[in-house]
Amino acid sequence: MSDPVIEIKDFRKTYADFVAVNCISFDVKQGEIFGLLGPNGAGKTSTLECLEGLRTPNGGSLRVAGIDPAKEPRKLRNLIGVQLQSAGLPESITPDEAMSFFCAYHDVAPRFDLLERLGLADKRNDQFYELSAGQQRRLVLALAVAHNPQVLFLDEPTAGLDVATRAELHGMMRELQTSGTTVILATHDMAEAEQMSDRVAILLQGRIVSIGTPMEITATGAGLTKISVRTQDGSLSVSDIPFSAVSQHTFKDDYNIYFSSDIGPTLSALITHIEAQGDMLIDLRVERPSLEDRFIEITKTGVPQ
Repeated sequence: MSDPVIEIKDFRKTYADFVAVNCISFDVKQGEIFGLLGPNGAGKTSTLECLEGLRTPNGGSLRVAGIDPAKEPRKLRNLIGVQLQSAGLPESITPDEAMSFFCAYHDVAPRFDLLERLGLADKRNDQFYELSAGQQRRLVLALAVAHNPQVLFLDEPTAGLDVATRAELHGMMRELQTSGTTVILATHDMAEAEQMSDRVAILLQGRIVSIGTPMEITATGAGLTKISVRTQDGSLSVSDIPFSAVSQHTFKDDYNIYFSSDIGPTLSALITHIEAQGDMLIDLRVERPSLEDRFIEITKTGVPQ
């Protein structure tokens, strides 16, 4: 990763008296997959649409590959790929026709191979309205990446996709990232954001309330780490033994499950106890709080910090 490809400084977007985005600032570097997260109404779509040149900001500055989207939309069009939640394609257009049209618009050869890769090989001559919702989304994804954009905007890209196509999309995102493409991923799927994003920004009521790598964000929360332990002789199940930093303890399917605020002392105390009882450790699993856990923690109050 090198210099910023996307630069946002004091960006503000309003609709009449409603403030959708309130003076946010962040950069996204080349080759980064950047997750834009937040509940409905947080300002994600307004931010994306202004970066894509579809709307004009009411304050601050935006730069995408050195271009001001509002002032130079023609220069921007061949540098970005956009997958919106709504396709906006004519009902009668076929995947082959759509691919030919979009690639001609970007002055590149048609990428019919992408239709095959995304499972549309036998639907290439069907009309758009005949495609299932998932197939329509796959077509829009193929069109968004066909010209190898420098920056790719994905808005809920895997909604309605089956598991295999979802995995294929994630593979394409990694390939694009390796080739230097920057990806902005707006999603409500926290597991997807945690798996795919190098960094994420969480928006709430038009403001950024947290930004960093998924691990950095989950590490700053008050969430408890889940520790599941199974032993040969069940020495941990004799009584409710107090262990350091443990606030909750349950038992399920031969596992003692502890929720710890500090896993180091807890693990040390557990292992010491097991060894002292002459017992043998069969399985030990440590699960950090997920990005979804932290997201809920951050947004549940409904008030930006």
